[in-house]
Amino acid sequence: MIDALMMLAATAATAAPPEVAVQAVAVGEGGLDYLDLILHASWPVLVVMILLLVASVMSWFVIFRKTSVFNQANREAEEFEGRFWSGAELNALYRTSTERNRVVTGLEAIFEAGFREFTRLRQQHRTIDARSQLEGAQRAMRATLAREIDRLEHNLELLANVGSTAPYVGLVGTVFGIMISFHGLANNKQATIATVAPGISEALIATAMGLFAAIPAVWAYNRFATRVERLSVRYESFAEEFSSILQRQSHTDEQG
Repeated sequence: MIDALMMLAATAATAAPPEVAVQAVAVGEGGLDYLDLILHASWPVLVVMILLLVASVMSWFVIFRKTSVFNQANREAEEFEGRFWSGAELNALYRTSTERNRVVTGLEAIFEAGFREFTRLRQQHRTIDARSQLEGAQRAMRATLAREIDRLEHNLELLANVGSTAPYVGLVGTVFGIMISFHGLANNKQATIATVAPGISEALIATAMGLFAAIPAVWAYNRFATRVERLSVRYESFAEEFSSILQRQSHTDEQG
């Protein structure tokens, strides 16, 4: 294919009229007008470019949004762990977590769910033993932990889809652009590089747009997936440590 393009370029150099050669030199000196290539692209390539642009905008919106979400999750985890391990009473922490019109997330949500269920079951001390109280609190914490991880992973699939499909969508535009360019040669008695150059250029821009949409999405997805895993480990560790505290408290209540 490369040899064919080189032969076509050589033919164009010898067969092109002087005014075409002058135009080619002018374009080479002035550089490519990318906006003009995009605006004057054939409609199949233009549709592909619009789809890639929309996908890129959506992925960047998700990237900025998820960056804010993960930063907030880390700040809230640091703040709550500081209060939790400072020796504050569990009842006081629970009252703070259940204040009116206050939405809790992350570690505080796991603590609130576990302690609420533990307190509810402890009020039925006569019919429920300490082991059942602890198991109920652990189930509540696992359910809340799963919801928190699902919240952190929300919209990450969009980044994965853009990263995996955008290059292929760009290639579809490239194929259409090249097909249209070579199809136009059938109506020309004298084939020159100036005839097919615009179509090939717009086709290659579609490929470039696909890569520009995919690369940030893939990078962001990998980074966010790692941050989800780290927060998941942190949440699970806290749930296990809090279960140990509840276990000691339930045994104390049972002995008392």
